[in-house]
Amino acid sequence: MIFIMAWRNVWRNKMRSIVIVSSVTIGLFAGISVLALYKGMMKSRVRNVIDAEVGHLQMHNPGFEQDYEPQFILAHGNEVLKVVSEIPEVKLVAPRSITMGMLATPTGSAGVRINGIIPGMEYRLSQLKNKIIRGTPFDPEKRNEIMIGEKLARKMKLKPRSKLVLTFTDISGNLVSGAFRVAAIYQSNNAPFDEKNVYINMEELNALLGIQHAFHEIVILLKSDLVVNKVQQELQQKFPAFRIESWQEISPETDLMVKTIDQYSYIIMFIIMFSLAFGIVNTMLMAILERTREIGMMMALGTNRVRVFLLIFLETLFLTLAGTPVGLFIGWAITGYFNKQGMDLSGMGREMMSSFGFGTVIYPEFPTDKVTGVLLIVVGTALVSCLFPAVKALRMRPVEALRK
Repeated sequence: MIFIMAWRNVWRNKMRSIVIVSSVTIGLFAGISVLALYKGMMKSRVRNVIDAEVGHLQMHNPGFEQDYEPQFILAHGNEVLKVVSEIPEVKLVAPRSITMGMLATPTGSAGVRINGIIPGMEYRLSQLKNKIIRGTPFDPEKRNEIMIGEKLARKMKLKPRSKLVLTFTDISGNLVSGAFRVAAIYQSNNAPFDEKNVYINMEELNALLGIQHAFHEIVILLKSDLVVNKVQQELQQKFPAFRIESWQEISPETDLMVKTIDQYSYIIMFIIMFSLAFGIVNTMLMAILERTREIGMMMALGTNRVRVFLLIFLETLFLTLAGTPVGLFIGWAITGYFNKQGMDLSGMGREMMSSFGFGTVIYPEFPTDKVTGVLLIVVGTALVSCLFPAVKALRMRPVEALRK
């Protein structure tokens, strides 16, 4: 009976109720849209990290990543590479020789990470070939070619066919230098990565380092994101002398960003609903004041305070929940559209977006995993919103209320 009374009371003043329901719908849609956009951005960033930068897993000599000393190679690297590539969950593997050095041109110098790669394997694993915006991929017939990032090229005033010199230390600690010509300039969705990383042929880098056919890193791309921990544990058991790291360990800032955004998402949703709570409180307070005599009559006839509170709470809950399915549906429909078509954020500037590691096209994704949390926030909003009007009603004295 009390549910029916609460529902009827909601629609006594239809216009006022419709305004509040519409506000809840718009607020919930705005919150869902923000959550969907954040989820799409984080998914895009994680995919960039995995598919175009570090892979799912990497293998190193335990001493290598401390100072990137070139003598810390992967022992029996080719045999390890073969074993890893035969694991059923592994999609692609690629070796890299790595050293830190200086890139020098007539206009200046910059510290860079020099990646020695096998072009064919690297093109498939990190999509390096697809990132080329000027110039051509490595030519097997030419020697001493280098690929550099767009941001580094602008900084050092380089273009395809420009000459530069790389200087670094070999395994004996001696300074060695090599002259290279820019074959291509690439551009990824991560400008800081582009500024730091250059690519040359592994054979040429190994000759300068003095490590022959060895290498420092094996990058592993898996068939599924869900088997990262499983494959990591399996590799650690097979190769206990090596350090096996997942993408979360290699790029902790990305993992932290994902976790932080998840927390911020709920905070934003809470702020939106908290703002709506003021409108709901105002509506319910007006409804209580308009029905002072009626509430006094109910209490005079024996309705206890718990049932009066429950009545007001149900009215508030109905007002809040009435707009919830509509807001969720609109959010789901619009998110679904942009999930297929993509949301072009190029108006914010490609350089600005890439400085944070994001592309200019984002594919929002409906936050199914957060719907339960959103509903709890909605119910919590209704509970908080009903407290002041309920206290106002419960303080009424039946005799005084009946006189008004």
